[in-house]
Amino acid sequence: MNTIDYKIGVDAGSTTIKFVVLDAKDEFGYKSYRRHKTNVGLIFEEELQRIAAMFPDATFGIAVTGSAGIGIAERADIPFVQEVVASVKPVRKLFPQARALLDLGGEDAKMVFFSENRHPDIRMNGSCAGGTGAFIDQIASLMNVSVELLGEEAERAETIHPIASRCGVFAKTDIQNLIARNAALADISASALHAVALQTVTTLARGCDIVAPVLCIGGPLTFIPALRERFRRILDFQPDDLIVPDNGEYFPAFGAALFAGEQARVFDPKRLTEEFARCSTNSDTALPALFADENEYEDWKSRRNTKTIRFAPLGTCSSLKGFLGVDSGSTTTKIVVLDENQNLVYRHYANNEGNSLTKIADGLRDFYRLARERRVEANILSSAVTGYGEDLALSALGFDHGIVETMAHLAGAQYIDPQVSFILDIGGQDMKSIFVDQGVISNIELNEACSSGCGSFLQNFASTMHLTPEEFAHRACLARRPADLGSRCTVFMNSKVKQSLREGAGIDDIAAGLAYSVVKNCLFKVLKITNLNDLGERIVVQGGTFRNDAVYRALELLSGKAVSSTDYPELMGAFGAALYAFRQRAKTGASGAFAGEEALNDVQLVQRSDLRCRGCTNRCAVVRLKFRNGNVCYAGNKCEKVFSSSAKAERKGFNAFERKTELLTRDGRKTETK
Repeated sequence: MNTIDYKIGVDAGSTTIKFVVLDAKDEFGYKSYRRHKTNVGLIFEEELQRIAAMFPDATFGIAVTGSAGIGIAERADIPFVQEVVASVKPVRKLFPQARALLDLGGEDAKMVFFSENRHPDIRMNGSCAGGTGAFIDQIASLMNVSVELLGEEAERAETIHPIASRCGVFAKTDIQNLIARNAALADISASALHAVALQTVTTLARGCDIVAPVLCIGGPLTFIPALRERFRRILDFQPDDLIVPDNGEYFPAFGAALFAGEQARVFDPKRLTEEFARCSTNSDTALPALFADENEYEDWKSRRNTKTIRFAPLGTCSSLKGFLGVDSGSTTTKIVVLDENQNLVYRHYANNEGNSLTKIADGLRDFYRLARERRVEANILSSAVTGYGEDLALSALGFDHGIVETMAHLAGAQYIDPQVSFILDIGGQDMKSIFVDQGVISNIELNEACSSGCGSFLQNFASTMHLTPEEFAHRACLARRPADLGSRCTVFMNSKVKQSLREGAGIDDIAAGLAYSVVKNCLFKVLKITNLNDLGERIVVQGGTFRNDAVYRALELLSGKAVSSTDYPELMGAFGAALYAFRQRAKTGASGAFAGEEALNDVQLVQRSDLRCRGCTNRCAVVRLKFRNGNVCYAGNKCEKVFSSSAKAERKGFNAFERKTELLTRDGRKTETK
């Protein structure tokens, strides 16, 4: 029987792939930790070639583990070992005193309890990736910081705020709320890590006591000391009760290598690489290609129904009587200025980077700077704001009007097509579907608990693949076999992506499949459309997501209807707000209250008060923000029973449901007096 000189262990996880090469004494001869950017097969081939070059003429045993490892095992015909079983092997070998194992990966969390004379008790997360490394990556991206900086900031925290970690959508909502309340970055960072630790303990322990010492492995626990500190505090442990081993991030690969040494099979890495490259399984469930070829794609772009917004560059006239519209969204800020003829004279689009108010002020400063450079006397006659940050911007900058998002988008859509029957706006984290009957809104549908059909969903996947949004869209449009990924939440979608990769799908096919999934999620999951004729014949799309040609085309194919938009779909909320400001000025003739460039100096807070609402037993934490202009905004309130984010916040809100109940249950013989 052939002897094995070295043992190779491969841990192909959801976001990274780790390699370990052990010698005859089970000591590390080589190790590698790489993000695979969904291209698991390519990294696998590259690393095998490197190992073959480093150890010429050596014989190898090999085994693979991890959530993406089974696909590699099937294609390469090599042994597969379940990842928790693989992780336990080095624990038993090197740390027999450990009473529990805690392992956080990219999308999975594992906890193993050890006791004498009994098999290990293994727990894993099932349907949610809330308390995992991918969740931490998303939170860091939302706050526009690196994961390393997030961990460093968390070590300086003074206050822990409640954040829901069961789902990235809910967590983003809570964090946006904290950002709006001007909470410290350190406190938000620590709160996010605290939520991860709490989620892991409560969902995996499930009533079983976690007894020290506990071994901590996996990338997040290895590289983020602040995360370990949150676990220590929740478990009420002493500092030495958590063990962080050397090479903790490699333990599953380490265990796979030990497993490989127990097998009788010998592998040649070079030959294995060649066989792996030849072996590819293609799924028969691919969706129709968005376009037959690049020529069809280019022809489609030239003839699709896109209305060009009338544009009059700032400086065309020496005097501007303008109308300002601002859309302060969940992830981006949009600003539009129209002239008296409703021509677009200025536009601004920027990522919030965790501070929407600052981005609005930056965009307006840029507008006034351009006006001075071009010697234009700019006077804003009326202003309106809409979007997620409406209340905060209204108070801080003294805009004239606040307008509900649906009305702003209706105004923008009717500019494109006065006979519009259905409006679909897909933003960063929200989705608005508006049904219109004879110019009046007849029904509105919004996403509530899932953002899988929104812009941030696609942005996260594009970032994972290390593609820009433009590259992502172009590759999707030219994909030959789009993967059928369904219309489910991000966590399940990740699993489906891995399944498609296992079946040989390329990045192009995944990108196209994701574009399809966004539209499917909207039409069939959120709207629950059973008859596409309910959409009418005149569909208008808005939102930055429809900058993605693949999403636009997928909607056309799935609905079977013509779709129209503007050349700036991402600006239509702000454009609609500017139109509203224009019409309000025409209706009332009143002078605008917006102070212009002087208002930008009033953005800074002059007072912040932390309060507790006593309207019910929830005792919600409420922050009172007072700005230099004297306006007040209340943030953090979960309802408007007592507090509302307006200057009249002290007035108790009207409870329409109580009034409805009263009318339905009162004595019918009584008549209401006016």
